[in-house]
Amino acid sequence: MKTLLKNIDTLITCDDGDRVLKNVDLWIENGRIVKIGHLDETPDEAFDCSDMIAYPGLVNTHHHLYQYFTRNLAAVQGLELFDWLKALYEIWKNLNADTVLLSSLSGMAELMRYGCTTVMDHHYVFPKGSGDLIGAQFEAAAALKIRFHACRGSMDLSKKDGGLPPDSVVQTVDEILSDCQQAIERYHDNSELSMKQVLLAPCSPFSVSTELLRQSALLARDCGVRLHTHLCETKDEENFTLETFGKRPLAYMESIGFVGSDVFYAHGIHFTTEELKFLSDTQTGVCHCPSSNMKLGSGVARVPEMLKLNVPIGLGVDGSASNDGSSMLSEIRTAYLLHRLIYKEAAPSGYELLKLATRGSARLLGRGDIGQLKEGCAADMFMLRRNDCSLLCADNDEKNMLGTVGINRPCDLVFVNGVCTVRDGELVFVDENRLYLDANAEIRRLLLFA
Repeated sequence: MKTLLKNIDTLITCDDGDRVLKNVDLWIENGRIVKIGHLDETPDEAFDCSDMIAYPGLVNTHHHLYQYFTRNLAAVQGLELFDWLKALYEIWKNLNADTVLLSSLSGMAELMRYGCTTVMDHHYVFPKGSGDLIGAQFEAAAALKIRFHACRGSMDLSKKDGGLPPDSVVQTVDEILSDCQQAIERYHDNSELSMKQVLLAPCSPFSVSTELLRQSALLARDCGVRLHTHLCETKDEENFTLETFGKRPLAYMESIGFVGSDVFYAHGIHFTTEELKFLSDTQTGVCHCPSSNMKLGSGVARVPEMLKLNVPIGLGVDGSASNDGSSMLSEIRTAYLLHRLIYKEAAPSGYELLKLATRGSARLLGRGDIGQLKEGCAADMFMLRRNDCSLLCADNDEKNMLGTVGINRPCDLVFVNGVCTVRDGELVFVDENRLYLDANAEIRRLLLFA
């Protein structure tokens, strides 16, 4: 398939030179950007982009899509993480493959309509007898034609073992490792422009055993996949690892080999200055989740310091129930305001946060083929029309405006791997009316347990 995007008004590349190109065409073949310039080729499909600003597709590196169906529940509003989790596990223990398929479709649809082209989801709740939940997620991603990285999450500590979840959603270490191996063999594709990959992701230090963390790291490295978990999200977690293991969370992870350039953590709020230097030295990454951290009262990650130290850092939505939205555009704006409040002139610019959501997140996933618009990279991008009242005067500075002004409307065009997946703000490949009816019916079933 050969596609021509003609007369793009402004192209924000996010490449190594931070180029902003004016009035250019973009030629796509087989999912890859082949040429950028003034082109006369004859395509199979052409788009007139003469009034559009183009950005690299956003890369979401932490989410829990199943939580899309437990958003805005009055009973858990105002709770902090541990109490919030314990209350919601009583609903989540009733998930099944339909819940995961439909919540993944719904959450990824919102993400994609707001410019996200690659989603990494951390699914760690596997009720007994619920089926192939990771497979349900890949089915949803294929329907939408979005690039998807599945974290095969896990928990082996239930309430009886000192953990938070009920017995019905935890598995033994042997069961988990067997399922992880099968998920990698069935779904992981490490080729260039890959649309589907698998990571291994034990949930968090307070819901998994040391043995599960250690064996997951060994298996991931044996299979050549990356590692992920929650870390340093709350003071409760810090107190847990100090009381249980006699170590701070990061020292505990170091002691079992869960650090390195193939590892990144969600949140990373409560690192000390010395720990930030350790992350830099080992190139262990962090996914920043500003909205979730604010809603749960967890704290503020030290993002400006991480950037200065060259800690690998990306951006994630998290939730949805700990965020109640699934928009990476919203996360860029929230992060901009949060760090302006805390760090003043040392805060990252709007453009630096855009690069966190593109190049930074791609770096966490170990991918050089996404996150920027240049020849040879994947044709993943979103476009906004200038002739919209919401951009009046905002487009004086296209590089920074996603942070400084913010965008709260769906994108006009979204391309994933060269395929147009959103047009005029609407999904191209999924019937949203049908999805709404099916999803709402499943939500009603699930919330009977609330």
